[in-house]
Amino acid sequence: MPRFLARRVLGALVILLIISAITFWLFYAIPRDPAMMSCGKNCTPENLAQIRRNLGIDEPITFQYWHWLVGVFAGRDYGGYGYCDAPCLGYSFANREPVFGTIMDRLPLTLSLAFGAAVVFLIAGIGAGMIAAVKQGKALDKIASSVSLLGSSLQIYFVGYIAMYFLVAKVGVLSQPSYTPITENPAAWFSGLLLPWLVLSIIFTANYTRMTRSQLVEQLSEDYVRTARAKGLSQWNVFFRFAWRGAMGPIVTVFGIDLGTLIGGAIITESVFSLQGIGRLALQSVDQSDLPMLLGVTLLSAGAIVFFNIAVDAVYALIDPRIRLA
Repeated sequence: MPRFLARRVLGALVILLIISAITFWLFYAIPRDPAMMSCGKNCTPENLAQIRRNLGIDEPITFQYWHWLVGVFAGRDYGGYGYCDAPCLGYSFANREPVFGTIMDRLPLTLSLAFGAAVVFLIAGIGAGMIAAVKQGKALDKIASSVSLLGSSLQIYFVGYIAMYFLVAKVGVLSQPSYTPITENPAAWFSGLLLPWLVLSIIFTANYTRMTRSQLVEQLSEDYVRTARAKGLSQWNVFFRFAWRGAMGPIVTVFGIDLGTLIGGAIITESVFSLQGIGRLALQSVDQSDLPMLLGVTLLSAGAIVFFNIAVDAVYALIDPRIRLA
């Protein structure tokens, strides 16, 4: 297991390196000068040249990428902007703020949004899928399948605005979406994110309902499950001890990918509810051609997905004893 994890971590570092290089090179296909954005309206050629030197964009692209990469691990001096301690992701072209500090300021909101929504769609989706599998072919199964199909057809930007209009503006049963750190006011944190959690979890709940049902139906028809029933074990003992354990593998795999994607930024949800998280930061960095911020957000998103994939592989053997890691 340690050797396996070491190989996966090494592979993850290579993937992140490749992603950062591709993002860096693609940025220069955009015909915009970031120095002009930082210089302002009353910009002189001398100020423009100074800003380019401070940002390090007056060098060839290969040197720029190398200096950025070294700064991530060892820190970097940005001249008039000051010294940036490791891990240094540079300074924003748009507001001259440290990229790493800006991401850390936005990350708690996105983490709260991702983990809160994950709790909702796991409980609702897996619960509905289990009921549908147990009641296969009956009314509850048909209702759960129909609702999941409808839920997967909905779009967050549509449901979000409708939900805000009725549940917040008209009826007033939910609070206006906002973010308060949980350490300051847990009640305000919960009430401010409840509606985004519910809306974000709709599509995921539908997907997990269908996936859980299909996996459990398949497992319940396996020979070892029929053997357990023939031995006289109760239905719920067979269900949770054998069928459910066998069905968990694909669900955990997909959950690892989904959670990593959510931590990378729920862009549409944050935009609909005006939440200043990683998703909104990604949109702003693209709109402003802010390469350092875009690189930082891209690495965070890719790193989250890669990390949870490694975590899934590590726990796979604990979930299913039939799997052995060579």
